[in-house]
This record gives sequence, C-alpha cells and structure tokens, in this order.
Amino acid sequence: MDENTRQGFGVYVHWPFCAAKCPYCDFNSHVRHNPVDQQVFVEAHLRELAHMAELSPGRTVTSIFFGGGTPSLMQPETVARILDAIASHWTVAADAEITLEANPSSVEADRFRGYRAAGVNRVSLGVQSLDDQQLRFLGRLHNADEALEAISLAREIFPRLSFDLIYARPGQQPDDWRKELARAIALSADHLSLYQLTIEPGTPFFDLQARGKLTIPDQDRAADLYEITREETTRAGLPAYEVSNHAAPGAECRHNLVYWRYQDYAGIGPGAHGRLTIDGAKWATATHRNPEKWWQETMVDGHGMASFEQLLPNEEGDEMLLMGLRLAEGMDLARYEEKAGRQCDPARLAFLQAEGLVETAGNSRLKVTPAGFLVLDAIVADLAA
Repeated sequence: MDENTRQGFGVYVHWPFCAAKCPYCDFNSHVRHNPVDQQVFVEAHLRELAHMAELSPGRTVTSIFFGGGTPSLMQPETVARILDAIASHWTVAADAEITLEANPSSVEADRFRGYRAAGVNRVSLGVQSLDDQQLRFLGRLHNADEALEAISLAREIFPRLSFDLIYARPGQQPDDWRKELARAIALSADHLSLYQLTIEPGTPFFDLQARGKLTIPDQDRAADLYEITREETTRAGLPAYEVSNHAAPGAECRHNLVYWRYQDYAGIGPGAHGRLTIDGAKWATATHRNPEKWWQETMVDGHGMASFEQLLPNEEGDEMLLMGLRLAEGMDLARYEEKAGRQCDPARLAFLQAEGLVETAGNSRLKVTPAGFLVLDAIVADLAA
C-alpha cells in the first residue's frame, strides 16, 4: 500500500463572497453589491473540479470543506451540485467529513436543512464573540442572540458542530475571557476554534493600529490569555490538538488534519491552494484570487490556476515543519527526513529539548511542548534554518 492510499485526501472548495468584509480579515473574501449569479460560478467550480480530478485520479476523498468568504450564502442546490461533482470524479469515503462554514447572520433553518440533505454533516460557525459590543467592534453582522440561535439550530440539524471565537481583543481581561470561554464550552458540541486576534497588513485594523487608534494586548497578556484557553478547555475535556483548535477525543476536524499532517488536498475556487502528489512528486497549486478573473480563466482553460509548481525537497521539509509542529501529536521525524532529504540538526534539537521547548516520543515523533507553543514560529524557523 503506497503513501497516497494510506493517507487522507481532502477537497477544499472556496466560496469567496461575503455580505461585508470584517476589519481584521485578510482572507480572500469579496463583497459584491449585486446578487452573485450562483449558477454561473458553480459551472466554473465544476470545471475546475474536473481538472483537479485529472491531475489526481483514483483518490478516495476523506474530507470536503466549504470555506470562504461565506459559504452559508450559497444555496443548498449549489452545494449539492458541487458535492455530486466531487462524487462523480473520485470515490467519497462512506464516513467522509463534509464541513461548511457559516455565519450566524446568514443562517436560516430551511437552508441548514437543505445543506444537511445535500450531504453536509459538520458545520463551523463564525461566532467570534458572545458579547454584542465586541461583535460590533469585530465588524460582525450578527448579535449574540443570533449566534446562540444559530448554535442551537446547528446542534439540532448536524451531527457535528464547531464554532470560532477570537480573543486577545483590545482591553480584554483574563477574568472576562475565562467567563466567555466557560460560556462557549457550555454551548459547544465537541469542537472549538479559539484564535488570538492578529493585526494583518492590508486590513482596516492594521491602518487603525498604525495610527495609534487600536492597541491589542502585549505578548505577556496574550500569553496569559493563551494559558487560560488551554487550562479551561483541557479541564472541560476539549484539549488542544492544534495550537488554536480544541476538541473532544475523536472529534478533531479531519479536514484540517489533512493539512497539518501534510497530506494531499485539491483546492477549488478563487484563491484556493492545494497540494497534490503526482508521479511521486509534490505539487503546489494556487488559483487566481479575483473571483471574476478566476471565473474567466476557468471557463476558457478549464481551471483558474495562477501557479502550479513542483516543490523541492527542502520546501517540502519546511512545509512539514510549519504544519506538523502545530499539532499536539507532533510530526513523524522519519517521514520528514524522507521528504526533506535531510535530518533535523541534532545540535538544534538538543538545544530546544534542553530548553523544554520540544520533546521526542519513541524516537520517531517530534512534539512541541506547551511552553514551546508560545514561541512556535521561532522553533520552526530554527529547525528549518
């Protein structure tokens, strides 16, 4: 059995449209003032799916993820057509995880039931906060009551539920976060994604920060909030299995594990990325970010790829470090050495171990310690050097 057969294979579908752009968001999302012609855009998605299937035939799909943008602005019929097309090109595993991201402001009971009928079995809600004032600050279109209603509805309709919260917001105090987190844990089904607020270039928050009108917690306060996050979720039986993701055992997001375990996935839609193994070599794909340009290219060429590049061994190794060390389970060192064509520097490993930042398990896995997760970027940079 070869590596491709053993591993998961994911399909990521990007729906780039949003009702409004959040001030912290640097994702490939776009606001269109006229209604989006979903029939037109789904045709392009189907064409690109066919092209990706030609590049990676015979795979068994273990997870599908509709991300964005705001996929919950899609009609259930649009989702169904894409899922049907995926099943026509590849074998879809009987227990495949099929996730759709949704914003509470675009949740409707009939639409949720339509997604479930189409085959979606997991929903990820962009709640972000349970406080109305903070939701306004974050530019969200929903309020806390709408978020609670969406969570309740999702738990009723879907077998699995996750929702996101953003912390380390301006002025946020540890006790306030502890209370908000406890409330979220009480509401959660089996999975929470808890992200520290980061200020990304090109966003309105970046401009506000540059003008001195926005200040987020410093590193020490952010570290305190991170420690509270780990403590409270672990106590509640939702330990961190990745830096920002917490789940009951067995409820981890299988699709994201495909990324972090450095397995293959096809990326479909404007601005989507993919990693495909073709004839034993790893290829990186990336599509045009602008939806209209992507649509035009796809309708002419059958795909909207802006780049299609074979990765060098050192690039594969760096990506494995970047992704695998985010996981609590760590990274397979033997597989890393096979992909990268080199060992992790023993002297660097010994130093990081002595500092209590990494540890090895059974001489085959490299794991970052809880203390190491606070300086994860520096650890990855050190080992990749």
